[in-house]
Amino acid sequence: MPFQRRNEGLFPQAPAEAVRADRRALLWGGIAAGGALLLPGALGTAMRPFLPIDTIAEPQSASLLPEKRIAFRSVHTGEKIDARYFNARGWDDQGLAEIDHGLRDWRTGEVFDIDRKLIALLTELRDTLDVAAQKPFDLISGFRSPATNKGLRKAGGAHTGVATRSQHMLGKATDIALPGIPLDRLRAAARAAAKGGVGFYPNDGFVHVDTGRVRFW
Repeated sequence: MPFQRRNEGLFPQAPAEAVRADRRALLWGGIAAGGALLLPGALGTAMRPFLPIDTIAEPQSASLLPEKRIAFRSVHTGEKIDARYFNARGWDDQGLAEIDHGLRDWRTGEVFDIDRKLIALLTELRDTLDVAAQKPFDLISGFRSPATNKGLRKAGGAHTGVATRSQHMLGKATDIALPGIPLDRLRAAARAAAKGGVGFYPNDGFVHVDTGRVRFW
């Protein structure tokens, strides 16, 4: 009797072609099962679709802005103002209105919108000179109506320093001093800022500062 391999009769060998077909079916079945795990909804409604991080992050609130103030004392009327013109959300309308009124033409009472760049420039000069925000500028002249400007020019003559098209009439100029700060230091700070015109009037006790074109006299 010829020798038989162990269990050869109990487990007959399948044809080679059938084995290869079974292997292909097993392979494709595994791939399909693995792919199903990657598809949204394959494990039920509890599975979340992929979202970029920035679409699900909590929005951050805007940071608040620093408060800004400025103070003036009119040398003509003695009137004082201390206005908060910039709050945590931006320009403060009430504070700006206080400044407009404080820098009005004191001769006629006419009020004009003061240039915001001028307010910011004066604040910068004060901070540069390390002066407290509550300490007022001495205000010699703010807004000047066309009638007042014409009268001053006529009274002082052509060389009075009152320009025909003065920046004062546009709400873009002030004649100021800072108590405790020498005029030449105030002038130097204004010239260094280079954000407009700077005029030096030591005999009259003030420095002219405006937001027109840069020029010095």
